[in-house]
Amino acid sequence: MVDITHKVNTLREATAEAIVRTSSQDTIDALKNNQVPKGNVFEMAKAAGLLGVKKTPDLLPDCHPLPIEYTGIDYEINGLEITISMTVKTIYKTGVEVEAMHGASVVALTMYDMLKPIDKGVEIGTIRLKTKKGGKSSFHINTEGLKAHVVVCSDTISKGKGEDKAGEAIMKKLKELGVASEKAIIPDESEQIKNIVESSPYDLIIFTGGTGVGPRDVTPQTLEPLLDIKLKGVEEQMRSYGQERMPYAMFSRSIAGIKDGKLILALPGSTRGAVESMEAIFPHVLHAFKVIEGKRHD
Repeated sequence: MVDITHKVNTLREATAEAIVRTSSQDTIDALKNNQVPKGNVFEMAKAAGLLGVKKTPDLLPDCHPLPIEYTGIDYEINGLEITISMTVKTIYKTGVEVEAMHGASVVALTMYDMLKPIDKGVEIGTIRLKTKKGGKSSFHINTEGLKAHVVVCSDTISKGKGEDKAGEAIMKKLKELGVASEKAIIPDESEQIKNIVESSPYDLIIFTGGTGVGPRDVTPQTLEPLLDIKLKGVEEQMRSYGQERMPYAMFSRSIAGIKDGKLILALPGSTRGAVESMEAIFPHVLHAFKVIEGKRHD
């Protein structure tokens, strides 16, 4: 299976459609009047469709098991065709498109099976995905023109006694998002941190390092008094995401806020901590720039 452990839960929704074609009006009349010998086609097919949605990962090897939190099945008769609409919702890390299409397929097959004794010409037509929502693709962020300053806070690395991996990992993620970035390495010194915040021309400043509880971890207490606005929800998201993957994440003092129209972030200095923090809040945190510009929320 594809690794989705790095993803965050969002509301996922998909609607699929299947079409069953009959060959005579007599079949449609039998359906409407509940006169099909095998029983109530609409209700039986609906029950089968619900099972089909739930059983999807049992039949498709690469499909992730996930909690199905809503399934809706609707029918529409147009002439000799019955259109099946299947909507599935969940709050999870991956989408429900396959579940919706599989459910719609099972509904169509059940209708076919129940109608074939009275209609030898019945057939299943198009099965397709109509709509999907959720995940990063539903929250497009325009990164055009954004520039970031990645600042590695480390006494060791600034002295040339260690290799920076966290900063490089952050820059890699920014590049994937289309955000240009440059890197600086400084020691764990409050004055140098302040100077960067006050003088950097970049839209986004990401500090990595100095967010722990050691005697030289001064990044959070240096940044907090400088911020015009603290983004507590962003901070909570980073810690919550990290805590689900590493129990020591509760010691992180990651910071997020706005200063003079700049988005300021302070992430852990460990490569794993920095990467997980980026996964937790990007690209959605970049929506802050629309708010800063005074634009309405989507």
